[in-house]
Amino acid sequence: MPHTRIPPARSVLGDVALWGVLAAATGYGFQEAGATAAPALDLLLPLAVLAVAVPLSRRRPGAAVVLVNGLCALGMADSATPANAHVLSLAALSCLLGARVAAARRPLLLLAGCLAADLATCVVLRTQAVWWFYALTVLPAALLLPWLAGRHWRGRRELVQEGWRLARSLEERQHLVAERARLTERADIAADMHDSLGHALSLVALRAGALELSPDLTDRDRTDLAELRGTITDAVEQLRETVAVLHDPPGTETGAGPPVNDTVEDLLGRAVASGVPVRWERRGTMPTLSPLVERGMYRVVQEALTNAVKHAPDSAIRVRITHEADRTRVSVVNAAPPTDRPVHAAEGPTAGAGRRGLMGLRERVTVLGGSLRTGPYQGGFRVTAVLPHQATARPGTPAPKPGTAPGTRARTRGRHTESALPSGTALHPAPDTDTGTPESAKRLASVRSAARRRSIAAFAAPAVAAAVFVPTAVYLAWQLTTSVLPPSRFDELTTGRPRAELAPLLPARAYPYPPDHARSAPRPPGATCEFYRSGRDLLDEVDLYQLCWSGNTLVTKDTVPASRP
Repeated sequence: MPHTRIPPARSVLGDVALWGVLAAATGYGFQEAGATAAPALDLLLPLAVLAVAVPLSRRRPGAAVVLVNGLCALGMADSATPANAHVLSLAALSCLLGARVAAARRPLLLLAGCLAADLATCVVLRTQAVWWFYALTVLPAALLLPWLAGRHWRGRRELVQEGWRLARSLEERQHLVAERARLTERADIAADMHDSLGHALSLVALRAGALELSPDLTDRDRTDLAELRGTITDAVEQLRETVAVLHDPPGTETGAGPPVNDTVEDLLGRAVASGVPVRWERRGTMPTLSPLVERGMYRVVQEALTNAVKHAPDSAIRVRITHEADRTRVSVVNAAPPTDRPVHAAEGPTAGAGRRGLMGLRERVTVLGGSLRTGPYQGGFRVTAVLPHQATARPGTPAPKPGTAPGTRARTRGRHTESALPSGTALHPAPDTDTGTPESAKRLASVRSAARRRSIAAFAAPAVAAAVFVPTAVYLAWQLTTSVLPPSRFDELTTGRPRAELAPLLPARAYPYPPDHARSAPRPPGATCEFYRSGRDLLDEVDLYQLCWSGNTLVTKDTVPASRP
C-alpha cells in the first residue's frame, strides 16, 4: 500500500488562511460585477480552482500558477472589462513560486508560457485594444514582480540559514580545537614522562644492577638490590603503559624540553657516573645554535642512550657530535651486546612501546628541518640525526607564518602539531603549501555567488520582457488616451459645419481600433466615418462617438455602444 505523506498542521492552516484571503477577493470581484456575472462561472469555478491550486503550490508551484493564470485568461472573455480579481491570486501564487523554487530557468519559461497563453487568448477572442493593454501590462506585472519578490525572500532566508549553519560549524570546531588541545597536553605529559622519567629509571636500574656485583655486599643486600631492580623494571613497564594511554596517535609534536640548564655534556656525565660505558667526542667549532636545535640534539642523545641501556645493556656506546658549516650531525652507536640478547629493532613493526620514542624523535627532528636515520649497524644499532643550526620547517611540516608570535601552534594537513617557541627563536618557514580557503568561507562565498546569479537572472528576464512589452503598452496607452472626445465637446459639434471650424473641438487623432459592430454601423452614402473614445479609462471599454464627413463637412454624428447590441 503506497505511503501517503500527511502535511503538518501548520502548513494546512497556512493554506486555509491563504485560500480564505483569495476567496474573499474573488467574492468581492463577483459582487462588483453585478447582474452580468454568472455564479457558476465567475464564483464557484474560481473558488474550486483556488482550493486545488493553493495546496498544490507546495509540491508543484508552477502548476498552481498555470491554473490561476487560466482563470485570468478566462476572465478576458468578459465583454465589459478584462480586469478581474483573479490577478491578485495570480500574484500571490507567483510569489510562492519564486520563494519555493531555487532555479530560475524553468520558472521563467513557465511565466513566459503563461504570458504567451494570455496573448493567444486575446488573438482568439479578437479582443479590443483595452484587453491587449491589460494583457501587456497588468498580467506581466502580476507574474514577474511577485516572482522577483519571492526569490528575494528565498535568497535572504538562505543567507540567514547558512549563517546559522556556519555558526554551529564554528562552535563545533571550537569544541574540536579544545579537545585537540586537551589531547596535545596529554601527549606533552606522555613525552615528558617517557623522555625524562624513563631515562632516569633506566639509569637507576642499571646502577642497581652494578651494585649487585659489589664484593662488599652480603647476600641479603644483593637480594634487596635484585628486588629493587625488579621493582624499578616494573615501574618502567607501568610507565610505558601510562604513556601508551596518554599518548596521542603518532604525528603530534611535543613541547617538553630538557631540564633547566641541562646540556648534552651533563646528560653524558650522568650516564657515565651510572656505569654506562659511553665514549663521546665533539668535532668542529661549537656554533651558536637555536634553542630548538639544542633541545632537539639533547633529545636525540637522551633517546638513543635510553634505548641502548634498555635493549643492549653493558654494550659500548659511542656518541659523536660533528659541527659543520650549516648543520650539526649527531651519531649514537651501540655495539653488539656481549651476551646472547638480541639487538633491539625499534623501527620494526612489532616494537610496541619502544617504537614510540623513536617515532616522536623523528617527528621532532623533521619539524626542525632535519633528518633522522635509525637502523642496525655492525651487529648493534645506530641513530644518526642531522640538524640545521637554525630551525627551518620543511614543506609539509608545521611552520609558523610570518609575524606569528612565539608560542603559537601550527597545523599541517592531516595532523596537528604543537611547538612552544621560546622568545627570541627565529624560524625561517618554507613556502606554505596549504593556502586553501577555509571551508566556512568557501560555503559562504558559494551561497553569495548563487544568490548573485539568481538575482541577475531574475532581474535580467523582466528587463528583457520590459524591453519587449513596455514600448508596445506605452504606445497602446498613448493611442487610447489621445483619441478621447469628451462628451461636452461632442455635444458642441453640429452637423453641416466644416472641419476647419470644428478642429479645435476634435482630439489629435481618431481611435484606430473600433470594434466590428461599430465599423458595420449605418453611414451616409459616400461619407467617411471616424471614431473617438468617450472616456480615458484604460481598463474598461467605453462608448464610441462616430463622426461621418462628406468632404470636409460633418454630415452625421452618432454614439456607438461599447458592447455589441
